Amino acid sequence: MLDIGVITRLNPAGGSLAAVRELGLDTCQLCSWEPELATRENAAMIVAEAKSTGVRVCALWGGYTGPRVWNLTEGPATLGLVPPEHRAYRVKELQQWVDFAAWIGAPAVITHCGFIPENPNDPEFPGVVEAVRQVAAYGVERNVEFWFETGQETPVTLLRTIERVGTGNLGINLDPANLILYGKGNPIDALDVFGRYVRNVHVKDGFYPTDGDHLGKEAQTGKGKVDFPLFLKRLREIGFGGELIIEREIHGDQQRRDIQATVANLRTWLAQ
Repeated sequence: MLDIGVITRLNPAGGSLAAVRELGLDTCQLCSWEPELATRENAAMIVAEAKSTGVRVCALWGGYTGPRVWNLTEGPATLGLVPPEHRAYRVKELQQWVDFAAWIGAPAVITHCGFIPENPNDPEFPGVVEAVRQVAAYGVERNVEFWFETGQETPVTLLRTIERVGTGNLGINLDPANLILYGKGNPIDALDVFGRYVRNVHVKDGFYPTDGDHLGKEAQTGKGKVDFPLFLKRLREIGFGGELIIEREIHGDQQRRDIQATVANLRTWLAQ
């Protein structure tokens, strides 16, 4: 049975992993958009929490500073390592997360690298490749992998980028909903393209865009366009052995109820 987990925020006040245990789970991705929290003190806190709660951090999701606009028009100019004016400092911030991952014993850092150019002859493409290579090579030295979260690039563009970077420690955090929300592809078919690189999966659902400027809408798992029983079947067929990490991008009591419902659904689907 594949491990089921959830995303949890890095809280410098403590309790990040206790929140996972309260959901009845023992696996998580630890997430933060604040590189200044990537300190040895916070790492020691997480190591202690992991020991006391029995919760395993299967990867560190590391964000970056600067402008971030989650749509189809401003997103290409603001997200990830693609905009050249934000590239250098974001490489350094992601390297901070690599250090943090090494300190807490997490195997990988995950992030959104942005709207990687579809055209390999785009003059910005080599710069993106080099920026990713700098982060990934830093990880090689610290025995930490670097994984792309899917969504903002087509599957073949992501495959091409991995091939061009070529550091040997790259992987994919496949978010099936994101491929749909950004209108970039069908997540089940995408496994034919890059399935061998998939290390983690976000369990999230959603709908395709209905206009040219905005993302599609997220949905509770099982109520959007992702065919999860077939998706899980294909993952097992290609030998996937990573974690299923639930992500529900709402807040409050409804988020908790949706996560609990998703845990129950996953157990049913996995048993089929």
